[in-house]
Amino acid sequence: MTAAEQNFNYQKTIAITGVLLFIIKIVAWYITQSVAILTDALESTVNVASAFIGLYSLYVSAKPRDSSHPYGHGKVEFISAAIEGALISGAGVLIIVEALKNLGNPHAIGKLDYGIILIGVTAVVNYVIGEIAVRKGRNNGSLALVASGKHLQSDTWSTIGILVGLVLLLLTGLAWLDSAVALVFAFLIVYTGFRIIRDALSGIMDEADEELLKSMVELLQEKRGENWIDLHNTRIIKYGSTLHIDCHLTIPWYFNVHEAHAEIDRLGLLVREGFGNMIEMSVHSDGCLDFSCGICSRKECPVRKTPFKRVIGWTVKNISDDRKHRLMDPE
Repeated sequence: MTAAEQNFNYQKTIAITGVLLFIIKIVAWYITQSVAILTDALESTVNVASAFIGLYSLYVSAKPRDSSHPYGHGKVEFISAAIEGALISGAGVLIIVEALKNLGNPHAIGKLDYGIILIGVTAVVNYVIGEIAVRKGRNNGSLALVASGKHLQSDTWSTIGILVGLVLLLLTGLAWLDSAVALVFAFLIVYTGFRIIRDALSGIMDEADEELLKSMVELLQEKRGENWIDLHNTRIIKYGSTLHIDCHLTIPWYFNVHEAHAEIDRLGLLVREGFGNMIEMSVHSDGCLDFSCGICSRKECPVRKTPFKRVIGWTVKNISDDRKHRLMDPE
């Protein structure tokens, strides 16, 4: 089973679970008439809607590439995550409004013990399902699945806040606690939604993934081939669960096509061993120039112009530069 299929199947679980938990929260609200539980149930309507949006996005993302989408359909996951983040933030704002209303005019709450039990069950289920979703999403490179998992976890924290308020209300009889605690956790929901939107926009705009680049550079530097004089003009673009890496590799200019291709294959194999088969690489081979001799450690070089001085260590900055590496730019 491919990573895309795993993501899609687990998103089905999230969608079905969301519907069931929403029903449980509605029952809890009906028997308690708690505004805090009502706002939690309202937040769950967003869970249900976003779960099905995520399910559709993963379905589209898993489609094979075609002539109209040569890089696949993975970008739809970023759009889905952005919508979900907006829905999360919107739900948080709605909870804040409702909590403020009830804070000034609290009303009596009934059957809190049953409500606490039902809401507690939803909190545990949400967190477990959300944690698994985040792990699967990160392992399979799915922002949509990570967003769904974080959404469920944010719902868990808001539910815990509501539980704390209900328990305190049960013990003290202070009706305003019902809204006060819900208000605090509503701000956490808004912040979580903002972070998801930020990550989604980064993907849509192809923002460089500095952590990924750093990890890749460390791997390549550690196992750097003798014929790899420099690596430059490196770009990483994320399409759903697939990463596309473009780069230029400088090798000795006198290598024939087969020799150059062998070096590219070694580079690609090293990256895929370190980061999985979700990596697609496009490597352009550049021939070395006279100024490359000073940084080329190849021992058997029949055309060396100047002595070897030192290897330039690869960093995120210099592999992203569009120029070949050299010890000193000519004045």
